[in-house]
This record gives sequence, structure tokens and C-alpha cells, in this order.
Amino acid sequence: MRKKILITGGAGFIGGNFVQYMVNKYLEYDIYNLDLLTYAGDLTKHKEIEDKKNYFFIRADIADRETILALFEKEKFDYVVHFAAESHVDRSITDPGVFVRTNVLGTQVLLDAAKLTGITKFIHVSTDEVYGELDFDPTTFFTEETPLQPNSPYSASKASSDLLVRAYHETYGLPVNITRCSNNYGPYHFPEKLIPLTISRVLNEQKVPIYGDGKNIRDWLHVFDHCAAIDLVMHEGVIGEVYNVGGHNERTNLEVVKTIINVLGKSEELIEFVADRLGHDKRYAIDPTKLEKLGWKPKYTFETGIAQTIQWYLDNKEWWEQVISGKYQKYFEKQYSI
Repeated sequence: MRKKILITGGAGFIGGNFVQYMVNKYLEYDIYNLDLLTYAGDLTKHKEIEDKKNYFFIRADIADRETILALFEKEKFDYVVHFAAESHVDRSITDPGVFVRTNVLGTQVLLDAAKLTGITKFIHVSTDEVYGELDFDPTTFFTEETPLQPNSPYSASKASSDLLVRAYHETYGLPVNITRCSNNYGPYHFPEKLIPLTISRVLNEQKVPIYGDGKNIRDWLHVFDHCAAIDLVMHEGVIGEVYNVGGHNERTNLEVVKTIINVLGKSEELIEFVADRLGHDKRYAIDPTKLEKLGWKPKYTFETGIAQTIQWYLDNKEWWEQVISGKYQKYFEKQYSI
């Protein structure tokens, strides 16, 4: 019998890349993409796979209990890979309630559905932001044992959903894994985040805003490496375990912006320092040793990954220009994220 894989948030950035990865790699699996299609959801990225026999799209809200329970009862999924989440830190500061509803209540609805129907495994995709922040000591890293100390409404909502997933495993025996990744980048990244925002603005000779002094550090992970990691955890991860996914690519925000500007041959005068974000974490850095022992290694260095990503945006200018200039125009005039 063919296995059924439900991927929530499959019209988003990371989930969308994972949908394509799974549809193309596992022809023997039926891949169900569930997404509400909110402002960052985009199905045009799936044009090349939408007619494949092992791909199915479902528009639904993960917090809609009646719909989700009926769906699980009907389809009897084998695996759930849960990406669906509100993820923009700036938006969580101005409207935390939306993040609680989707990230916490939505996750709880999915867990209930998974528990009632019986699944092989529930993989919950989380973030390193649940750990809080590190200082600038390059020898310190987040491990799976690092206490959860979220500092933004976004990371607090993700930490809450992580704890719910853990509780459903401990209380009900639900087979789960939690993955916590560092900052992703790559194709189809919604242009509110640092790298796609910088690329689009630099190409249009517009100012690139950087919070504070630009010295905040992030560990960058190519989305293709992340997809391979989740694939491995899904098939080989030990039930109940947490796995950190990091790229070994620490860069300051300023370094990232300067790299993009230099690759595109533009002037660093486009950089514009702005008031720092509230509660802006200093540094994230992940120790992925546990996942590496399972058999995973990132294939992309930051240099190769950022070059590939920039080229993708150059080759797909119509996509991101349409996203920016369409119904999201007013949003982009007010929002940016570093």
C-alpha cells in the first residue's frame, strides 16, 4: 500500500521546497500539501509538480478542528511533517495573537488528529530561536539539551508548540520527532526576510535596512540541506528525539548584506542602518552533531549557497517582482525583517 505523507505549510518557503523534494524523490509516496494560503503562501512554485500523480493540494486551516479531524479520518495519513506556522518575528511583535492561534492551537489540533487516527510518525519542524540567544563567544552552541528561553512572541509560540509535541509523546505515546533549524535561505524565499529582501532591493537600487549595527549573528542553512535533514529524521530518527539542524555558516547580518551587494556588483552605500528590533537576539549557532551521527552533512557552504540563491533570483525575477508588486505592496512599504 502506498504511504501517505501530509506536509502542512507546503505553500510556504521551507515547506514548499520540501514538498517538491518529496514529490520528486519518492514516487511511491502520495504527498499531500495542506496550506491555508495566507499572505506568504504561494502555489505558483509548484507548477512543475501540480500535475504529478503523487501530488495533492488541500486548502485548509490547521486550527480548524472539524475540518482537520475529518481530513485525517478520511485519508489515514502515515506521516505528518508539520511546517505550517506564522514565522515573521516583526509581525509577532505587533500581533502576537495570530501566532498563538496558528503555532500553538493549530499544532494541538494536528496532534489530536494524529493521535486519534494513528500515524507512523509526527515530525514537528521548529526553530533554533526557541533556545533564546547566545553571546558572541564562538565556542558556544545550541544543543538539544539547551533550555528553551524564547525572547519574541514568535519564538515563544514555537517553544509552546514544541512542548505540546513532547507532551503528546510522553502522555499518549504519539511517535514524534522535533527538528530545530537555523536560518534557512534558498529558492522561493518570501521577500520579507533578510536575504531575498536584500537581493530584491539591491537589484532595484533601493536602500537595504539593517537593524542596529548589523553585528547580530545567524547560522545560515541552505533549504535543500534542511530538506535532506528532515527526510533523514522522518525515516531514521529515533522516536521521541529532538534533532538540531545547522549549517556551520555563521555570519553577521552586515556580512550577509555586503556579500550580496558585492556579488551583484553594487555599492555598499545602499546599506541603511535603522533602529534595532525589540528583543533582538545577538547570536544563534547550532551544534548539529547528533544529526550528523544519524548520517546527515550539509552540502552547501555559505559561499556556494548564496551564489546559487542569488542566481536563482536573477533567473526568476518575474516571480519575486510579482510577489512584491502585487497584493503585498502596502505590506512591503512598512515591513522588513533582518
